[in-house]
Amino acid sequence: MKFIICGIPNMYENWPLLEKATVRADELGFWGAVIPDSYMWGPQKGGDSTMEAWSIISHLSARTKNIKLGTFVTPIPFRPPGMLAKVVSTVDVVSNGRTVLGVGAGSSQAAFEGYSSWDDPAVRVAKTKEGLELMLRLWEGEKVSFEGKYYSAKGAVLRPQPVQKPHPPLLFGGQKRRMLELAGQYADLCFVPQWAGIPPEATKSIVTASAAKYSREGEISFVGGGTLPPKGDIVEEYKSQVESAREDGYDYLLVAFSLQDYMPRMEEFAREFLPERAKD
Repeated sequence: MKFIICGIPNMYENWPLLEKATVRADELGFWGAVIPDSYMWGPQKGGDSTMEAWSIISHLSARTKNIKLGTFVTPIPFRPPGMLAKVVSTVDVVSNGRTVLGVGAGSSQAAFEGYSSWDDPAVRVAKTKEGLELMLRLWEGEKVSFEGKYYSAKGAVLRPQPVQKPHPPLLFGGQKRRMLELAGQYADLCFVPQWAGIPPEATKSIVTASAAKYSREGEISFVGGGTLPPKGDIVEEYKSQVESAREDGYDYLLVAFSLQDYMPRMEEFAREFLPERAKD
């Protein structure tokens, strides 16, 4: 099983911890590290003082060697998809093929109204689908012309293209049926939340049924876990999660630790579940 650290919001006050934890996670042998992609977190302390996610990832790629770096998740309708495709491709090149694009339709109305434009859920999902179609064409094509309902391109050339072929992994994090069906069509990794309105088995069933419709059987890996840290003993609680995730056919697990003692908790986790690297 592969482990992905998460749970550190991209607020300015968290930046020293985020940088330190990601560098150490790379040394410890974690598969990936993902951060939220939000421009505004709301009225809580420091909530609107944020660091731009893809700028952070570019910096972290220079401080690390092996760990995958990405978002959980990027709201695709928030930015022009052609420009986002260029950003992700550039970071994939400078990181030597280590980016992961988290895919969501967006949920922060305040951030959208502040920096983009806010639409109802159906339109945001439609924009996500159309935006992904354009991004994939740019990542894989030579010269792209595209005319959709929401986005267009005329003779767009995206070079250099991503190192990862055919494109960086797409990690879906949506919980509603339309996003789960979209995951079946496009996802490489699909997070299955334990707290969604439907059971995890039903969530996976929706995704796999959609994947079959697009002849993508077996192409999606499922991600378990969550963005909130365990409240009790780290090792014991994660032992239970890891065992359950393996039994349920998950290939990846999101792991989070409390911000107050993130580093020692992460080290403790690594000694138990990544012992070969953690002893270095």
